[in-house]
Amino acid sequence: MANDASTVFDLVILGGGSGGYAAALRGAQLGLDVALIEKGKVGGTCLHNGCIPTKALLHAGEIADQARESEQFGVKATFEGIDIAAVHKYKDDVIAGLYKGLQGLIASRKITYIEGEGRLSSPTSVDVNGQRVQGRHVLLATGSVPKSLPGLEIDGDRIISSDHALVLDRVPTSAIVLGGGVIGVEFASAWKSFGTDVTVIEGMKHLVPVEDENSSKLLERAFRKRGIKFNLGTFFEKAEYTQDGVKVTLADGKTFEAEVLLVAVGRGPVSQGLGYEEAGVAMDRGYVLVDEYMRTNVPTISAVGDLVPTLQLAHVGFAEGILVAERLAGLKTVPIDYDGVPRVTYCHPEVASVGITEAKAKEIYGADKVVALKYNLAGNGKSKILKTAGEIKLVQVKDGAVVGVHMVGDRMGEQVGEAQLIYNWEALPAEVAQLVHAHPTQNEALGEAHLALAGKPLHSHD
Repeated sequence: MANDASTVFDLVILGGGSGGYAAALRGAQLGLDVALIEKGKVGGTCLHNGCIPTKALLHAGEIADQARESEQFGVKATFEGIDIAAVHKYKDDVIAGLYKGLQGLIASRKITYIEGEGRLSSPTSVDVNGQRVQGRHVLLATGSVPKSLPGLEIDGDRIISSDHALVLDRVPTSAIVLGGGVIGVEFASAWKSFGTDVTVIEGMKHLVPVEDENSSKLLERAFRKRGIKFNLGTFFEKAEYTQDGVKVTLADGKTFEAEVLLVAVGRGPVSQGLGYEEAGVAMDRGYVLVDEYMRTNVPTISAVGDLVPTLQLAHVGFAEGILVAERLAGLKTVPIDYDGVPRVTYCHPEVASVGITEAKAKEIYGADKVVALKYNLAGNGKSKILKTAGEIKLVQVKDGAVVGVHMVGDRMGEQVGEAQLIYNWEALPAEVAQLVHAHPTQNEALGEAHLALAGKPLHSHD
């Protein structure tokens, strides 16, 4: 292995996904000499196999639904079907534009970009393409891949992962989605809009089980109305091929059949065989363990993104990468409050939240110290115009700050920005109630909810 000792970077980053490239961009901006190593395409899962392509599919599905339902708005339109090749072209064009822009950013910041499969070779070096890249600090950001269950082989044919689903050359006539979390309900939503007969299998008691129970129930109600079927509270047992599809059997003996089975049971860290253990990095179940400043137990190594056991969200990766770059550049850094990170599930309707659930608040503060208020979007003019239903639920510590905002309804992901300010600035309901929200907007619903919580409801009942 060649060792070019003449070049020692300030920061060597293994992995060019959200966390890795954010650290590279911010580090270079702060004057660090940065090398970024990526075996695929810079942008990682989010840009190429996750956030961006799935949202493009969901938007195409939204357009299909609008065409079907246009007469509700007095517009006569004809829905003639889905041209999946054209949908993929639209999706791929979005990705290509963002990818080109990101490549330009990397080049403009004078980051040394190395395409190849890297491996940690010491606490201060990464081997790639037959060369050893030396750094004063190494950042591990190798991300995640779709997981499966014991005994369930994802073959890319009838049993597929989200990666396969994003490039499927047809709209399946029927699909079973194994997993009712974010990935599962987003694909279920998009496929239903495309005309697929969808059934979601979730072993927990509710869809999107990490969300506030009220949000889960509202989503389940909306899915029933849309004709998306789901089975809750019973775990998967086995899957087998039928003559023309797949049969899934649950632990209680119940069976389901469909053309394809999408395995959406989460994502696991990419860490095996990359030299982490050999370098002495502490790990647990494949995840790299870090402290609140993203430092591993090895002083010269940090880790970020899906590789560490924090929220698997692109914007969390961005924040963690920036934190590492700023820490290494000598700036004062503040640990991330993961409860204060906005979370959005982009199905129809959307589920958005920030802060803690009502159940968690009661656990922390005591049931008698927690106040919850629900504001129905039926009282919001813009939501009526859009014909969307849902609620905004606020969770407050009695006589104190709002500690949770939970929203269900179309476009609620666009309202979570203000919600995160309310949580992170520990706002009192009366303080938010003083702010004037534009009318008619869906954003106004957040203001109305806080007016009600402050004891002076306007377009809602006392």
